Amino acid sequence: MRHSLLSASFLIATLSSASVACAQKVSLEPDAWTPTFKADAQRAGLESAYLPRLFPSSHASNLLLLRNGDLLCFWFSGVDEGQSDVGIVVSRLPKGSDTWQTPILIDHDPTKSYQNPVPFEAPDGTIWLLHTQQSAGKGQADAQILKTVSHDGGKTWNKQTVLFPKAGAYDRQPIIISDKGEWLLPIYYSTSSGITNGADTNYSAVEVSNDHGKTWQQHDVPKSEGLVQMSIVKLAPHKYVAFFRSRYADHIFRSTSTDGLAWTEPQPTDLPNNNASIQAALLKDGNIVMAFDNTSGHKPGHTLQTGARAPLSLGLSSDEGLHWQHVRDLEVHDAQFTVSDDSVRHEEYSYPSVLQMPDGKIIASYTFRRIGIKAARLDESWIVQGSTEGEYKPAAASK
Repeated sequence: MRHSLLSASFLIATLSSASVACAQKVSLEPDAWTPTFKADAQRAGLESAYLPRLFPSSHASNLLLLRNGDLLCFWFSGVDEGQSDVGIVVSRLPKGSDTWQTPILIDHDPTKSYQNPVPFEAPDGTIWLLHTQQSAGKGQADAQILKTVSHDGGKTWNKQTVLFPKAGAYDRQPIIISDKGEWLLPIYYSTSSGITNGADTNYSAVEVSNDHGKTWQQHDVPKSEGLVQMSIVKLAPHKYVAFFRSRYADHIFRSTSTDGLAWTEPQPTDLPNNNASIQAALLKDGNIVMAFDNTSGHKPGHTLQTGARAPLSLGLSSDEGLHWQHVRDLEVHDAQFTVSDDSVRHEEYSYPSVLQMPDGKIIASYTFRRIGIKAARLDESWIVQGSTEGEYKPAAASK
């Protein structure tokens, strides 16, 4: 077992940068940037926490609820997305605690850029962490998916190995266990260097393992070109639904399956998409919660494009994602927000992860302006009682 270590130069540079940002007092620091959940002064029923920062830039968080009740949050952090010296970190929210612990660095290679951590607790208690690696500064087309595991609840991690070596292999969403006990891992192939030019060749697939991750078989999603980051929800035995990000920044797309292997052709939903990540989860009452940016691109026609990454919203569906009856914003545009360091001046709230805790609370984590990761905690009723400034406004809310 080992902890991954940063190169000495990266450690010195990034800690120095973080210290400078702190000294210059990014508008949320130090008083409001707290790792402890606190009630939102303007919106009753919402609690927020800002996860501790190690390095200047953070993105693409994913949550994992362990069987012991601890909640882990993984993300990639370092200089900037796609650059060298970007590693994978994890912070822990212990069971019964309201405060996130200082992150630890799990995995790092000074010659590569690491992205998109995807955690999974296997039936035997082993924690798997998958993430991508790509050549720094060269885009995504040569990416591979790596695997590392922890046998002590995420405290230490084995040396990583390459799990999917095919160039362009990318992950984002968690593994689902099928009715037969198979592991279903949604992946996609980023066959272009970026997320627009040539991205119509990107496509989605499900990697399936029936031997606890020793071997895998790929099942492509039909007619999924330009549709990526498939978020699978297991609704009931023999009933699965999946939602997709669109490289055309038009809609979130939806597909269904009876076994998790063979999928219907994805169809557009009413929800917009901005060519940024989404995530869906099943709630205890059978509703689906969707975390997404409630906006799309605005270039005419079927065009590869992006859209603004705000507002970030939560949606509720009571009919398996066919329609969305309620949407409420977690974050909206804030032109007054200022950051002293131009390198982190992104007005972006994106790449959400969402799940429901045993006590019924919904927790969502997401990128906050690339400065860090923010977490929100709320009841399902909080979504129902609010509204959105975004493009999609539920019919029930407009009556």
